[in-house]
Amino acid sequence: MPLAKADADFLRQLVRAKSGIVLGEDKGYLLESRLTPLAKAIGLKGVEDLVPRLRSEPNGQLARQVVEAMTTNETFFFRDLHPFECLKKVVLPDLIAKRAASRRLDFWCAAASTGQEPYSVAIVLREHFPQVSGWTVRFLATDIATEVLKRARAGRYSQLEVNRGLPAPLLLKYFTKDGLDWVIKDDLKRMIEFKELNLLDAYPISGQLDVIFIRNVLIYFDIETKREILAKCRKLLRPDGYLFLGGAETTLNIDDNFVRVDYDKGGCYRLRGA
Repeated sequence: MPLAKADADFLRQLVRAKSGIVLGEDKGYLLESRLTPLAKAIGLKGVEDLVPRLRSEPNGQLARQVVEAMTTNETFFFRDLHPFECLKKVVLPDLIAKRAASRRLDFWCAAASTGQEPYSVAIVLREHFPQVSGWTVRFLATDIATEVLKRARAGRYSQLEVNRGLPAPLLLKYFTKDGLDWVIKDDLKRMIEFKELNLLDAYPISGQLDVIFIRNVLIYFDIETKREILAKCRKLLRPDGYLFLGGAETTLNIDDNFVRVDYDKGGCYRLRGA
């Protein structure tokens, strides 16, 4: 039986209030496909049985589980490739030259999911910029979902996951085989701190950042939420820092304090006047 409109509306409103994710009325199938396993896992017949419990405890653990189930965790190593080429050929050479005195770089990957993106950035650093091996590199990666963060911290990936975007030489250099899985080597894993962070909340990030990756997440928010998130990023970014968005995302007509810097088939954003 299809989910009743009132129940679907309640679930959409709950997810939006807790995470900012906007689910249109045409996304009812996502509610059923993603929440049915959760309902059955806690002994309920279906999604419709979740709603009474959520209404009685809208701020409880079940609401959190619903939000996590509705987040999209599609990611893979070196996703879209072009941002990482831009990072390697433009962004990092510029920042390393400018930070030669302080010998410090600060990164943040938001919506990091199971960790492939931040580990890809770390591999670029290790592979192409050995001169920063003695620098202070602060690398924060965050996500709203606790389960994907557990996987990211573990750095354990299936053969299928490492086959998506990761060249074989890099796999052999930075991973070890463990049964059917591949595990990130400890020295690379130690570079990154994974923390839980809801992009709707205050960002407890001290100091300013050189590079912010917040890719393929703004597309799920309405315009006002995008503005709020970009404003928070702007305050955290150093005046000469770089912001990376997803290929389908832009600051245009949302936050005019950013300007796009094009590189080959990709690009990134800088603060106006940088």
